[in-house]
Amino acid sequence: MWWGVAAALLANLLYSAGFVLEKRALAALPEVSVRRPARLLRLVLGSPLWIGGSLALASGFGAQLVVYRTLPIAAAQGIFVSGLVILVLLSSVLLGEKTSGRERYALGAILLALLMVVLSLKEGSDTVSRGAPAPLILLLCVPSLALGVWLYGSAERRARHRHRMPTTGVEYGVAVGLLYGVSSLAIKGVSNHLGASGLGGAVLGLLRSPYPYLLLFTGAFGLVMSQAALQRCRASLIVPVCTTVTCLFTAVLGTLAFGETLPEDPLRLSLRIGGTALAVSVLLVMPKHDPPRPPHPPPPAPRELTSHEPSHEPRRPTAEDTGVPAGQGAAASPGKGAGGH
Repeated sequence: MWWGVAAALLANLLYSAGFVLEKRALAALPEVSVRRPARLLRLVLGSPLWIGGSLALASGFGAQLVVYRTLPIAAAQGIFVSGLVILVLLSSVLLGEKTSGRERYALGAILLALLMVVLSLKEGSDTVSRGAPAPLILLLCVPSLALGVWLYGSAERRARHRHRMPTTGVEYGVAVGLLYGVSSLAIKGVSNHLGASGLGGAVLGLLRSPYPYLLLFTGAFGLVMSQAALQRCRASLIVPVCTTVTCLFTAVLGTLAFGETLPEDPLRLSLRIGGTALAVSVLLVMPKHDPPRPPHPPPPAPRELTSHEPSHEPRRPTAEDTGVPAGQGAAASPGKGAGGH
């Protein structure tokens, strides 16, 4: 069991480092869009920093497989949310992103939630499920994927309006979080098949299940959607929302789908439910928008000249300059015009 806790904390570190590295790489790239996925992939694959972030995320995926084989789903999600602390620290150091007061209070709540979930664990008393009905998994995952794609498209359409609030990370985070929630259930299913007898039997059983196909879909769409969202929003804003939605989705629906039971001891049950609920409540206190940028100062108004300051306007010629007596120059022009016919 404690190997699972260590693997979950390692996954948190790898995922947070991966997101921060990708965010830093995207800041140096031209603007990317989900409407041009081929161009997006060409740009990110040409960035060594982005590739390093992707390798960190892939390593976090491997650590997550270990977690789901040793810990119940609800307990694992409570530990995964603690990765927000690592993310905010890395974003502050490597990206220079400033956190608000509410975000700092949220970090304290996350650490308390992590402690509550860890205290709810007991060696040998928690059951870890090894399977779920495929029709039930599809019934939960397919509508969630459709909702995530629709929410993301809606956020993109609103972002293109001229008169809008500063870029929001919550809508993007919820959309990507739903896709990652489905991916998390698929990872749980893959980890169950890894225990099958024989490599051939494990691969065959895995191909007959919906899990590899869900992973392919969420991997492709999640890659494109998350990169565009990371370029538009602070990593310390969008990733916490994404993580919270993913953990809530996986903890609730995953526990029901895989039939895992909660602790029977009242104290451990209270710690498990309370810690997970506290972690999820972080979503409610996160800021909904980035703070607006300060307006540009208006240009200085022209200063009026006093009677003692010289004027820089061109001086009109006088009669002394032209040698024409005063009054004749004005009369010559009408006379000349009158005699022209």
